[in-house]
Amino acid sequence: MKRLIFTIIICVVASTSFAQTTSDSTHTTVDSIHRKRVRVKLGVGDDAPTVSVNQPDTAYHAHKAPGFSFGVTFSRIDLGFATLIDHGSFTLSPNNQFLSYRQWKTSNFGFDVVQFGYRFNSAFKIYVSGGFDWTLIRLRRDITIQRNTPVLTYTEDDIHYSKNRFSSSYLRIPLSFYYRSHEDDRGNYFRVVAGPEIGVLLNGRVKQISEENGKQKFNDDYHFTKLRKGAFVRVGYGLMGIYAKYYFSDMFENSPAQAGLKNFSFGLTLGF
Repeated sequence: MKRLIFTIIICVVASTSFAQTTSDSTHTTVDSIHRKRVRVKLGVGDDAPTVSVNQPDTAYHAHKAPGFSFGVTFSRIDLGFATLIDHGSFTLSPNNQFLSYRQWKTSNFGFDVVQFGYRFNSAFKIYVSGGFDWTLIRLRRDITIQRNTPVLTYTEDDIHYSKNRFSSSYLRIPLSFYYRSHEDDRGNYFRVVAGPEIGVLLNGRVKQISEENGKQKFNDDYHFTKLRKGAFVRVGYGLMGIYAKYYFSDMFENSPAQAGLKNFSFGLTLGF
């Protein structure tokens, strides 16, 4: 997962830098075309010598035509931290203490791969997209979340895990309302994207590493909510931005002790 994340970031940065360079050269060409020549006198009187100089014509602004669009994409790459909120508190209740986690190693990662939308003008568009989203919880305690149980259940283990990760993966389907400002002199612009999002559970996983058992992976739904609902916002300028996502649905279902436990994520976003 780490190698995948770093590879994606490097590819996006490289492609964005290339696009930015191309954009700047295009602006220069357009600016050079939209100039006019005027004659300027170098003194007073009709016999004063004159020279021809280039003077910028009226400013040129690119405009995007309204219309529908559909295609494969690789964008809105989110990389940040995941935080559990227990009945509105960042402190876990006694029922959920077994999920105590390492904040700096508990992460959220996701991206979109397809989108369909409509552009109203150069500044505003709306689109629905589809992609993938992972929440990776690094557990503190030496426990194992059990599979195929009536409710979310765990066992205390007698061995120490150097890594004990409890994760979920979702198909994410956000509806985005997108606004962007006019470009500045460098071709950058301010943008805001916000809207609702639903997620369909793909899989749950426990990954453990220990000296006794080596690397182990166990897959199950682990009572993760199969259809989650939430909202998101992304704000950025230039290459990067920041994002925040909050899910109104509980993290787990059919497990009464975990009712009221929700997920909040925030971090950096690229390619939106």
